[in-house]
Amino acid sequence: MRAVGMLADALMKGALIALLSMAAAQAQAPNDATKRGTPAWRQQPGNLVELQAEAQREVPNDTLSAQLYVEATDAAAAQVSNILNRTINEALKIAADSKTVRVRSGNSQTYPVNDRNQKLTGWRGRAEIRLETRDFQAGAALIGKLQSTLQLSGMSFSVSPEARRAAENELITEAVAAFRARADIVRQALGGSSYRVRNMSISSGGFVPPRPILMRAMSAAAAPEVVAPQLEGGLSQVTVSVSGAIAVE
Repeated sequence: MRAVGMLADALMKGALIALLSMAAAQAQAPNDATKRGTPAWRQQPGNLVELQAEAQREVPNDTLSAQLYVEATDAAAAQVSNILNRTINEALKIAADSKTVRVRSGNSQTYPVNDRNQKLTGWRGRAEIRLETRDFQAGAALIGKLQSTLQLSGMSFSVSPEARRAAENELITEAVAAFRARADIVRQALGGSSYRVRNMSISSGGFVPPRPILMRAMSAAAAPEVVAPQLEGGLSQVTVSVSGAIAVE
């Protein structure tokens, strides 16, 4: 009987040790999970400070984009389509002579026109072409030619991907230098002797400039000859931002 009692005591002690070990593991698990979900640079000791700096520059817009359209109304849908197709085909033929201007077909649609009683009274349609160029003079000349049969619905200027990329590459050096200068100010303010960059990310951006004003008013109706508009592309702002964290020591 004594041997049985000793065996029972041993089993109870073993079970108690197992329960304590399990409780300790469960208490440690949240901490481990928290560490796994935390970036490595945040787990390192030191006075961590997050900051941001940026550099920006105005870059000339070097790309012109424009949209021109034609509208037609007739009692027959087929006639509307014929007018639209004929006008757009002729415009594309004219645009083909401008080698420095890229031209493509845009949206095209035909829809019924009903009176107040929802009775069909005719058909209306609209078709457009879109052009893009870095040659402003050639683009303006082509727009002037096309406005004899088409209407200008929109025009915008932007920075080409190549020019934007070149500006951003130059701004990265300036933005990183601004980040380090700000980091040094933080170090001095905290009384540290040095700092180390724990994390850094770089992003770029800008904004679409407002549409420039044409030097002449656009005619509301097609004319046999239209004077080419005088265009000024303006500037766009390119920005590079650097954000990160430093450990002040």
